[in-house]
Amino acid sequence: MTTPEKPGSSLLLRPSNEADLAAIQQIYQVAVLEGTGTFETEVPDVAEMSRRRAEVLSRGLPYLVAECDGQVLGYAYANYFRPRLAYRFCLEDSIYLSPAAQGQGIGRLLLAELVARCEALGARQMLAVIGDAENRGSVGLHAALGFEHTGLLKSAGWKFGRWLDVVLMQRQLGQGDQSSPAQGQA
Repeated sequence: MTTPEKPGSSLLLRPSNEADLAAIQQIYQVAVLEGTGTFETEVPDVAEMSRRRAEVLSRGLPYLVAECDGQVLGYAYANYFRPRLAYRFCLEDSIYLSPAAQGQGIGRLLLAELVARCEALGARQMLAVIGDAENRGSVGLHAALGFEHTGLLKSAGWKFGRWLDVVLMQRQLGQGDQSSPAQGQA
């Protein structure tokens, strides 16, 4: 893949590794301090980001990065929507891009790859819990990849001196609810 802003540069989507954590933490730091896509208000350190990544990976779920010329431009991962066993086929996605990478199609590529990997694992539903109903980039990205609006949580968060809504979007993966999960996954 070639990124639009750098002809000849190759964009690589790959599983994250420990060496990516500093870049991942920096991307998330900007989201926490300047954005409303996350309702987190204190920036987690690299050790906490490492713990969170390890939790995702321990569940056999994907944690991906988008890299161009050795620089991590964004990351995406899926995790269980809720911890109870009945939710095990329903995942929530998270995706964050560096400010310089936004609006270039990198988020779309990352999310599409994440969806494909989760389908291959046997997941049946993916949810997007999008902080701030005014987050048009994330809402548009999810809609472009087949997510549908399923709800709105009004004034669910308080950040930057204002109330923020949460948009809920959902996409069926694989056969969704049209069949039982594969034997051994029940």
